[in-house]
Amino acid sequence: MDILSKVIFNDHGFMVDPSQWTKEVGAAMAEQEGLGELTEIHWKVIEFCRNYSAKSGSSPALRMITASVGISTRELFSLFPKGPARKIARISGLESPSSCI
Repeated sequence: MDILSKVIFNDHGFMVDPSQWTKEVGAAMAEQEGLGELTEIHWKVIEFCRNYSAKSGSSPALRMITASVGISTRELFSLFPKGPARKIARISGLESPSSCI
């Protein structure tokens, strides 16, 4: 059975219940997004975002991610192409970033 079939998503593809998130769910969501297998730097970004959200209650902005993880904006876009803020939030099991419309 597909691991994502047990997870409830809203109309925009974000998890309704973030407590359902696991690394396996994140990896399956990344595959669904076309990212393939996640690398160590992908996981570093995801873990930073999850920790940030747990403390602040919101998803971090891209500048916060790049500064905190120590990667360039170009590298972040390479890791999570076509809308990295939303893609990272989805894969991390977080709400849509407030900077995204």
